[in-house]
Amino acid sequence: WRQYRQACELHLRLAPPAPGPVCNRSFDLYACWGDAVPNSTATVPCPCGATVQGGVVARRCGPDGRWVTDDSGRPWQDNSQCEDLAQVQPLQRQAWLLEQFRLLYTVGYSLSLVALVVALLLLLLLRRLRCTRNLIHANLFVSFALRAGAILTRDALLPHGHGHGHPLQLLGMQAGPACRVAQSLAQYCVGANYAWAMAEGLFLLRLLVATSGRRCVPAFLLLGWGVPVLFVVPWVILRSLYENEGCWERNEKVAVWWVIRCPILVAVAVNFVVFVRIVRILVAKVRAHQVSRGDTRLRLARSTLTLIPLLGVHEVVFALAGEGEGGGGLRLARLCLHLLLTSAQGLVVSVLYCFTNKEVQAEVRRGWQRCRL
Repeated sequence: WRQYRQACELHLRLAPPAPGPVCNRSFDLYACWGDAVPNSTATVPCPCGATVQGGVVARRCGPDGRWVTDDSGRPWQDNSQCEDLAQVQPLQRQAWLLEQFRLLYTVGYSLSLVALVVALLLLLLLRRLRCTRNLIHANLFVSFALRAGAILTRDALLPHGHGHGHPLQLLGMQAGPACRVAQSLAQYCVGANYAWAMAEGLFLLRLLVATSGRRCVPAFLLLGWGVPVLFVVPWVILRSLYENEGCWERNEKVAVWWVIRCPILVAVAVNFVVFVRIVRILVAKVRAHQVSRGDTRLRLARSTLTLIPLLGVHEVVFALAGEGEGGGGLRLARLCLHLLLTSAQGLVVSVLYCFTNKEVQAEVRRGWQRCRL
């Protein structure tokens, strides 16, 4: 289909202009249309990618030299000879499901962004909360907020078909350079988010085995904001050279995709190892105290559950499951769950480590009382 599109665009550029008023030549991401005289029906062979070959797809050129449109305002066309409804309808349903998934994670990232901004304001404005631990938390919150904002911006620039048209048209919509810049920034923010989750885990582990983690702050800053540049920049260069299509949202060349995917998987693996190590230390520390067995289990369960969203431990499950494994229904269910958890992760982390934190709540109450006086 890509070769068909390139051949069509070349033909439309090189073909001599038609004399008199005509319906303009165009490529509608489905078929290649030449100039058509008014009050005529234009036909072209079924395009590459159509489920049926050998027929024609038709359009009508109106008396005013404009293509006749349907109720949605798009040029009307009859592609019944080129499509088998039994094959097209499942593709349309899948496109509709993917659009619902987009709405789902848009809501999740929007809620996360609002919660993270409020949490950051609390950590930055309340002076008594300024410490090394909250500095690491604040950087993690910033990475979550940047990730949410970058993905929402990229989606706003990415063309959407809103459910109209053939699946080939929905998948092949062109995107401008601004969308690719937004996609590159989104990939950097995603990488920075995983890097800061890893920095958070290493910081917590250091606090458990050492007296202080203040000396490691410059190293954590370099890890969180500097390391992602090392793999995002090569990815951008390779995409522009070898896979410069659309908004860079599809990853057809596996080798290029692994340039950016491999470091993320490494961060996920490191976070899981750190998570296991922290849980083992917590088990030893909780058992060392003279508390009842029920209290021990409760405290351990609480500590473990709060670490899961902070370190993104759930990512291990999706990494082991793979991105393309399983049947269509299972793959879509896994994708839906992954998008839901990932988009809401910033919201959960801000609630657990800021809004429900007793130290933060005490400072907010103290500030509120001062304002009332």
